[in-house]
Amino acid sequence: MTEYGREPTALLCVPFAGAGASFFHPWRATAAGRWRVVPVELPGRERRILETPYRNVVEAAKNSVDDIVADLGEGTPTVLFGHSLGAVLAYELVHLLSSREVPVERLVVSGSPGPWTQRERRATGLPDDEFLARVEEFAGFRHEALDHPEMRELILPVLQADCEMHENYVPSTDDRVSVPICSIRGSSDGLVDAEQARQWRHATTGAFSYAEIPGDHMYLVDRAREVLDLIEAESARGR
Repeated sequence: MTEYGREPTALLCVPFAGAGASFFHPWRATAAGRWRVVPVELPGRERRILETPYRNVVEAAKNSVDDIVADLGEGTPTVLFGHSLGAVLAYELVHLLSSREVPVERLVVSGSPGPWTQRERRATGLPDDEFLARVEEFAGFRHEALDHPEMRELILPVLQADCEMHENYVPSTDDRVSVPICSIRGSSDGLVDAEQARQWRHATTGAFSYAEIPGDHMYLVDRAREVLDLIEAESARGR
């Protein structure tokens, strides 16, 4: 409980391509007293490893929203955070949660162009080795698990499905959300430039803000505290 016995605001964290809910587990200690971190669990990874991963963002959002509402609890004030693929998935979830008795206070998108921007640089459909090289080029980051054949066999199909649904994403509606949006970008991100990150201002009828954190496209791997401090500052500004 926080001050006056009020439950803390939930921070719903939507994973990026190839990632699972466990990526955000370390954020819980950093966020303690500020938010209740609720990672989204998608099929094809971790506890849902035997399930078929999604290949369509809108379908993923629609099929996940019931479980998300159950995890959050109806009436729980919620901030959504999503990086890259997670940004557009979080955007779709805001549309759905608005009609599900979940008061969304803010959407924080990271490492993503606006939702109507088609992805010109693609990895979908490439042979496995070329696909991984392209993804590594995009992200400026290679997960060490991909160097182990057994882990690669588990991770690769999920990463391919995630990239397909991200690169083929088309928003479910042209309606803008009403919640404030904060767009974050790694200052040296070679995949998403500053103007693309600012395109999110067209996705809301509410307030918009833009910020940069030192690092490349995958800056958040080492910058959890900076991300959470920024979300806290943005939330305080909106009160």
